[in-house]
Amino acid sequence: MILFKNNEEGAHVLDKEDPLSCFRRRFYLLAGKIYMDGNSLGLLSRDAEEVLLRSIDQWKSLGINGWLDAEPPWFDYAEELGRRQAPLVGAMPEEVVATSSTTVNLHTLVGTFYHPRGKKTKILADELNFPSDIYALESQIKLKGLNPRENLVLVKSRENRFLEEEDIVEAMNDEVALILLPSVLYRSGQLLDMEYLTRKAGERGILIGFDCSHSVGAVPHYFDRWGVDFSFWCNYKYMNSGPGGVASLYVNKRHFTESPSLAGWWGYRKDKQFDMSLEFEKAEGAGGWQIGTTHLLSLAPLEGSLKIFQEAGIDRVKEKSLKLTSYLVFLLNERGLTAPPYNFRIGSPLEEKRRGGHVAIEHEDAARINKALKDRNIIPDFRYPNIIRLAPVALYNTFYEVWKVVEALQEIIDRGEQERYGQVRDAVT
Repeated sequence: MILFKNNEEGAHVLDKEDPLSCFRRRFYLLAGKIYMDGNSLGLLSRDAEEVLLRSIDQWKSLGINGWLDAEPPWFDYAEELGRRQAPLVGAMPEEVVATSSTTVNLHTLVGTFYHPRGKKTKILADELNFPSDIYALESQIKLKGLNPRENLVLVKSRENRFLEEEDIVEAMNDEVALILLPSVLYRSGQLLDMEYLTRKAGERGILIGFDCSHSVGAVPHYFDRWGVDFSFWCNYKYMNSGPGGVASLYVNKRHFTESPSLAGWWGYRKDKQFDMSLEFEKAEGAGGWQIGTTHLLSLAPLEGSLKIFQEAGIDRVKEKSLKLTSYLVFLLNERGLTAPPYNFRIGSPLEEKRRGGHVAIEHEDAARINKALKDRNIIPDFRYPNIIRLAPVALYNTFYEVWKVVEALQEIIDRGEQERYGQVRDAVT
């Protein structure tokens, strides 16, 4: 157990002992600001910038020849970055591809694996999931000619904050054809036990997939070992690939014979793609679930980011991430911010094994406190109606920054700074 100290000197000691501190200087930090929003959009690294500029230069100097003559060639760039990302999620190189957007990947994967037959017609999800996933699942059920109200089952939260794995397992009945869950709940930061849930789904003959947008790059995954059927995630959060950066998907090799529900020419066999045959022949691996041409300039920064992760190691990233969030929780409690008159509530799991990369802090005045933090040059984010999310990211945040954020929260309440602001949230929070 880590013994933290409730003083400024203790924060500096933690930073001096940090084995990942060298990676901070490889990122463009916001001048004069403390950035705690890496769970929404990661910062730009110099490595990502270098690869993006290289890609632009290749376009400038090679033109269309870049598809084969660039290094690495653009033609199978998505597969190449999938191979490099595979170790982060515990997959074989051919099981991961970087392609499209998160929700499009959800559509093509769920469309592929959701086969309602007989009484097995339902998709099992949860009521705390990111809304985009629910919208997509409803659409997929409609595409099968079924009613989402009858065939989308949402596991309830006992307190509108966490999910209990046993409640999910209890809902895995013989009417469920497919399960889709988040790895980490986007509000509370709860990390679900994916291994346990996958095992229980397998015992019941139900396919299971995970949206890992809030976990890839923050915690290690072991998809193959766990037996996960499919997964997808964005790369612009903890993977730091840039706003709207290309997403990734995983398909377990045992499903490579499946036909993608949304076929497109970039999922064609590479050796025959330019034969231009009207008969679709799917690429053998996860690359077969690609649809359209690789978004080269949006994908390039991921290469630079993956270089950093390869050097840092996902296990060390997770170790520091947990240490940062545990330190944040410690300070909130030790400084009395979870008691009157401050009345903050920690809305994330206190058990480290159940926590992802951010901490949710609840307060009835969260929207206004969030704005006060921003005016103090601290960048958090707000989730309606009462959550401030703070994500101290292992690769570029420091323990001293965590100390300063908690100090700011205390001073805002002490001075009543939140009273200056209205309750209306910004368009993007």
